[in-house]
Formats: sequence, C-alpha cells, structure tokens
Amino acid sequence: MGIATAPFQVFGPSHKLVLFLIVALPVALALLVRFLPSARLARAIRYGFAAVIAGCWLCWYVMFTKMGWIDLGNALPLDLCSWAAIATIIALLAKSQKAYDLAWFWAMAGTVQGIVTPDIRYDFPNFQFIEFSFFHGGIIAAVLFLTLGQGMRVYSRAIPRVISWSFLYMAVAGLADWLLKVNYGFLRAKPGHASLYDLMPAWPWYIPVVVLLALVSIGICYLPFALLDGALWLKRRYQPISRPR
Repeated sequence: MGIATAPFQVFGPSHKLVLFLIVALPVALALLVRFLPSARLARAIRYGFAAVIAGCWLCWYVMFTKMGWIDLGNALPLDLCSWAAIATIIALLAKSQKAYDLAWFWAMAGTVQGIVTPDIRYDFPNFQFIEFSFFHGGIIAAVLFLTLGQGMRVYSRAIPRVISWSFLYMAVAGLADWLLKVNYGFLRAKPGHASLYDLMPAWPWYIPVVVLLALVSIGICYLPFALLDGALWLKRRYQPISRPR
C-alpha cells in the first residue's frame, strides 16, 4: 500500500507543493465558476470535492485494515478533522449554512494545523503522504471553494453555535478516551509528532491552553468577515447622497 520513500520533511518540496495547491486550486475553481456561471459546473465541483474527501477516508480505512494497523485508537471518527470532514461533505452536497459554519471554523482552526504539521512518516510518493494530503487538503480547499466560488460566509451569530459544537466534540472525545483508554483529540496525551503542543505545559495543564487558543482561533477565523462587514458599513455610511437638482 505505498512505497516507503524518504522520511517526511516538514516544509520540504512535497509539503510546500501541497500547501500551495490547497490555496491555488480553490481560487482557480472559484474564478472558473465566476467567469463561466453554471449551476451544473459548480455542483459538479462541489460533488467532486465531496467524493475526494469521502474516498480518501474510505481508502484510509482499507489501508489500515489491510496492514493490521486499525485499532480503537484510530478506528472511530472522533478526531476533529473527521468531524470537519463530515460537516464539509454536508455543506458541499446540501449547501447547508449550518454545516458550512462548522466546516469553516474547524477546517481553518484545526485542519490547517494538521496539514502544516502532518502526522505522517514518509514523503511523496508514499500512499500515506498522498492520502493524508488529499483528505486534509481537500477539506480546506473545499471550504475555500464554498467561500470564494459559492459566496458562502459565516456570520457572528454562528460563533456561539460553533463554540457549543466544539465543546460537544471535546466531551464526546474525552468520554471515549476515558472509557477506551485512547487519545482522541489529544486529551490524554500530547501528539507523538512535532506540533504546537510541544510549546505547551504538561498534561493536563495544556488542555485549558488548547481551549483558550481554540477560542482565539475562532475569533481570528471570523476576522476576515468582520473586516469585510466593517468596510461595507463604512462604504454605506459615507457614500455621498445624490440630491435632486
């Protein structure tokens, strides 16, 4: 199930290419659907993103099962990226605003960190590198396409709901960790690979730090829309009023 190539190198050539494509692809597709406005084309792109994300997820289960790597610590969809994938697929297929809200914040605040510091051992063309990049990169690229190409965006009223769902995720993952002695959400131990957790205090004191950083990340992820709303308000506020002659 893949060639054991050189060890993965953070910000190596392959990693940089993936990061570039995650941004460049949805921008290019967004421009395409804006210059060639077609509901059928936009729907095909959305469904294509959904198929890639779901297909990569399925391939991961097939690979891990075949290699005998599947266990309680990775078989359940209890990592945040899995929840982000579900929300993204629903948003892609149904253009659901509530699903998009969750997908935007979870992808931008969580999945981005995962793709910047991947938990993989080997570089391209190893299957693990390809599957990880397509799955996590697909989530981010799909959310960017929905934003740039389909005109979807989040509003401030969505923030309390996103925070509530995020705490629900922590509660579900924490319960599973306690009952099964696993480590979903890194609530029982830090990741075994290099990450931002290395800069945090030891367990359990890093958990409130993570919660605080998550709340800050939500604010940062909403900032582009807040700035856009502010700019539009100023434009309307100071737009010259034409007077009849």
